[in-house]
Amino acid sequence: MTPGQAPRHPQVAGLLLAAGGGRRLGGRPKALLRHDGTLLVERAARALWEAGCARVHVVLGAGAEEVRAQAELSGCVLVDNPDWAEGMGSSLRAGLRSLAGTDARGALVSLVDQPGIGPEAHARVLAAFSDETSLVSAAYDGKRGHPVLLGAAHWPKVAATAEGDRGARDYLRQHSAEIRLVECGDVAEPYDIDTGADLGRLRPGGAH
Repeated sequence: MTPGQAPRHPQVAGLLLAAGGGRRLGGRPKALLRHDGTLLVERAARALWEAGCARVHVVLGAGAEEVRAQAELSGCVLVDNPDWAEGMGSSLRAGLRSLAGTDARGALVSLVDQPGIGPEAHARVLAAFSDETSLVSAAYDGKRGHPVLLGAAHWPKVAATAEGDRGARDYLRQHSAEIRLVECGDVAEPYDIDTGADLGRLRPGGAH
């Protein structure tokens, strides 16, 4: 996979959490589900590239070997999370650790199971980055959602509070007054693919 455009924000990395095992989907790794003929992990990584991220790190867990074999993720840094079964928090910690020592001063965090959120929403949130103290979230009808941009100054405390499936939720709740909300409801749909009933939202192929 090659970036769709020159990075607009070279200090911001895309961080795609794609380790989920799809417990409520019968154990089907979410990264390997298809929408319009494209794997969800490929679709989500492309959205981060096309939004203008300088680099994209993809955290893998369930089905990691299959994802590496089947997905076109060239140009991405693939991060293994052996503790993926503990929940999204472990993947967020692994992803933030993988950015240590890079030039990234911000991380645009995206989830693999939200195919209704494309590059337009990611680009809007990315455009709100200013420096390592930035704390930005997409909003849908005023309600906070993904993607979320975490300036590097927040990473240590986010990692310290990221447990289970909460991810950065506790930290964001504690710092709600500092978050800049960017409305994205006109360009994206923030639904999750969590259960068998949600699979009906995935189109097997064809044009958008």
